[in-house]
Parts: sequence; C-alpha cells; structure tokens
Amino acid sequence: MRHRSKTVKLKRTADHRRALLANLACSLIEHGRIRTTLAKAKALRPVAEKLVTLGKRGDLHARRQAVAFLRHKDVAKKLFEEVAPLAAKREGGYCRITKLGARMTDAAPMAVIEWVDQSAEAPAEDVAPVEAKVAEAPAKKSKAKKAEDEAPVEVEAEEAPAKKPKAKKKADEPAEDAPAQEEAEAAEDKE
Repeated sequence: MRHRSKTVKLKRTADHRRALLANLACSLIEHGRIRTTLAKAKALRPVAEKLVTLGKRGDLHARRQAVAFLRHKDVAKKLFEEVAPLAAKREGGYCRITKLGARMTDAAPMAVIEWVDQSAEAPAEDVAPVEAKVAEAPAKKSKAKKAEDEAPVEVEAEEAPAKKPKAKKKADEPAEDAPAQEEAEAAEDKE
C-alpha cells in the first residue's frame, strides 16, 4: 500500500525522474518561467521550492547541495544570486502554476510554472508570455464563416523590377566562344 508516499513517479525510474526534475529546475531557474505538462509542473514545485530554501540559506553546504542536484554551477550561481534574494521576505510558496488547457497533439493538460516574485518585479526576458499565445489560438469557425474566409481576396502587389534573363549556352556552340560569352555575362551582372 502507498500510505504516506508522496513521490509523484511520472511513469519513470528513480534515476530518470531525478534527472528530469533537475533539468526542469535548471530551466525554471534559468528562464524564470517554463511551459510543461501539469503533472511535471506539480512534481517540480516542491523541488524548486526546496532549492530556493537552499538559496536563502546561502552557506557553502547549501551551495554544494544545490550544485549536486542541478549539476550546473552557473545555474546554481543564478539561484543564489538572483532568484533567492527576490524571495527573501517570503516564507514559502515561491512558485505559481497556471493551467493552460490541453495540448493539441495528445490532449495532455499543460501548465506554466513560474517564480511568484520574479514575475511581479522583473518579468522573464527570454520567455514570451504564454498567456498571449493561448489567447491568440484560433477559435472554431462555422461553415459559413469558413466559406467567407476562403473567398479570394484581391491584394495589390508591388511590382518587382524585372530581372534580365541570362543567355543560355547552346550545345552546338563551339567551345572557343565560351570564355567570351562568360565575360559578356559578367559584364551584364555588374550593370
């Protein structure tokens, strides 16, 4: 029986799950906001919050623990220097999960996980707002609307300057005229 077993297994072995969560945590620290499945976001939240707690502690042992889990010194450095100071006044709840709806391909529930303090003060520069992308998703149209949209629309196109056609070599021309013809084509290209 699974009494008091809180580990979300995500249908992976323990090593695979640990590597997945470490990679997700690195991406979250690096970008400030990531888009993933809802199950992975829920599994990532306790891991990310424990890493922020290590960052708030800030001692050498906490740094070594963070590097041991994340396996990237530069990401651990960003955790301790940028992410943890923003959450210094907060007692917990450093992450926010926002549901996005089903993924188009396999209908998996998607979510965005982000830092609460970072999104309020300095939005993530590398990641475009996902909410805007979801809002731009095309709505289903009725058959009448589709017929109207598919009607040809006349658009005036700007006339592009016509290019001069290059003279093609003929197979029956003698080979000795080839250098002269190449020189003539090069002169035309320069003009």
